[in-house]
Amino acid sequence: MGTKIFNRLNYSLLPTPLHKLENLSKYLNANIYCKRDDLTGFAFGGNKTRKLDYLIYEAIELGADTIVAVGAYQSNFCRIASAYGAACGLDVRLVLGGKKPEKATANLMLDYLFGADVVDVDSYEWNDWEERARLLTRGLTAEGKKVYSMPIGGSTKTGSLGYVDCMKEITDYSDTSGIDFNNIFHATGSAGTQSGLVVGKSLTGWEGSINGIAITKNSEQIKGEVIALAEETCKLLDIKINDADIIVDDNYIGEAYGTETEGAREAISLFAKYEGILLDNVYSGKAAAGMLDYIRKGLIKSSDKVLFIHTGGNIQLFK
Repeated sequence: MGTKIFNRLNYSLLPTPLHKLENLSKYLNANIYCKRDDLTGFAFGGNKTRKLDYLIYEAIELGADTIVAVGAYQSNFCRIASAYGAACGLDVRLVLGGKKPEKATANLMLDYLFGADVVDVDSYEWNDWEERARLLTRGLTAEGKKVYSMPIGGSTKTGSLGYVDCMKEITDYSDTSGIDFNNIFHATGSAGTQSGLVVGKSLTGWEGSINGIAITKNSEQIKGEVIALAEETCKLLDIKINDADIIVDDNYIGEAYGTETEGAREAISLFAKYEGILLDNVYSGKAAAGMLDYIRKGLIKSSDKVLFIHTGGNIQLFK
């Protein structure tokens, strides 16, 4: 990241692999590559480890003994935050929202295994989750705890640095291999991943298109959040972004965040049967569905080199 150095933990196994999806490319008459951020390693991996390497380092530097994380019951971020807390000797409090499952499975099962304490919120509204987290943080602080509280997805300027790093890994791969990508596709939800990539694009001078496939909110909402967070991240690096670089497509969400779609189910099946790669119904499956639809509609030329960032989340398959 230029001459500035930002300290982080090193739990993520980086750089993550990047390779061509030969069978899927042949099937679709395309040139599809995959950045395997599902293989960051720690606590089953995923894009959240890149963010938490920075966030938990910052928490420790600030003297925190407790972290508060927020999400749905199958939150990948909360699963990995719980593991970071366990590894770093921090007390972990999770505020989880939605309908509490009768049985703890997948991510929620792992939250408990890592020793996290869960506060339940019977609501699907993110604002309700965040308000409960604020109340929890105030209460813990009043008890004398030193609390480091993180928003949904760890989407802060500090967390976004993880995907500035990722963009640098992508351009390093291109410099080494001679393979230049025209398009990047990824799931975008709480703005942290996309804001980091957009800032990384400005920092590296990469000239392609970053296509965020929305999985939580409409495109205008997410675009506004990405712009705001990217501008905050830019202040750390003394650079600027071009708002035109922020592309968000909300045509693949389905009925609501977390609901299954036919497109995601097909993408999960194709990635599994052609490449042996597992996607999920909430994040990566919908992002892949968007990419596949762009290719089939001719929005991506057959000669273009397309990069799919697999942000993880495949533990959802075991829900």
